[in-house]
Amino acid sequence: MTSLWRFRAIGTPWDVETDAELPAAVRGDVMGLIEAFDAAWSRFRDDSLVSRLAAEGGSAPAPADARAMLGLYAELSEATGGAVNPLVGGSLARRGYDARYRLIDEGPDPAPGDWRSLLTWDARRIALHVPATIDVGALGKGRLVDLVLAVVAAEVNGAVVVDASGDIAVRGRAERIALEHPYDPRRAIGVWEVADAALCASATNRRVWGDGLHHVLDARTGEPVRAIVATWAVAADAMTADAAATALFFDGGEQFAAAHGIEWVRMTSDGRVEWSPACTAELFS
Repeated sequence: MTSLWRFRAIGTPWDVETDAELPAAVRGDVMGLIEAFDAAWSRFRDDSLVSRLAAEGGSAPAPADARAMLGLYAELSEATGGAVNPLVGGSLARRGYDARYRLIDEGPDPAPGDWRSLLTWDARRIALHVPATIDVGALGKGRLVDLVLAVVAAEVNGAVVVDASGDIAVRGRAERIALEHPYDPRRAIGVWEVADAALCASATNRRVWGDGLHHVLDARTGEPVRAIVATWAVAADAMTADAAATALFFDGGEQFAAAHGIEWVRMTSDGRVEWSPACTAELFS
């Protein structure tokens, strides 16, 4: 790679690597795409679609990503017995991970188990039949990585790597990616070579506050997960890899991954490492 573009968006650092420097117009297109996505799906912006629906309920024109993301959420929810739920935003806010980053725990609050009847969507409209907070964190960053990759790859020749802090899509080359140890970020538990695919990671040592509080909640209970501390998943696209990385914190995650042809690695809270049968990661003993 000969050109690296670094910027910050949706609260996280991004790296976009290309064989040649990206034209200013392409960078502008990428930033415009990210702004539009954030304006629709961010629960940290007062002016977003998600915040408006949280305050009032009702319906609105559906963002372009609604069917793809919420359709995959429905699969995640079914596979995990309801542990993954796009209306978990209110549960996260109650535990302190809200738009103001209060980081004050008000106790567990399960997400609505009947979310499929409360949140509806089609190609034209999205509707919340009661006020509730949508959170697309289970797969939204992966979706945005895919969108950014598509814009860049359409405008430049050669290889492209898009890295949004652990959600990485690679096209046109192979990339060796370290699997960061969740208990020691200076170490790796292995290395995974990824070519023309995406690797997404999730860990409970990121976005941590309070006594054992972190961003991966079981929507059925409003409690942080405890048994699994880190996951990695490789799929053809980042949204699906991101979804699998979330599902693997829960029972049913392995079945979701297998159904989508996804390979994976995960670490349990006692330090054991598990992996899928066809996983090609080089794992250190």
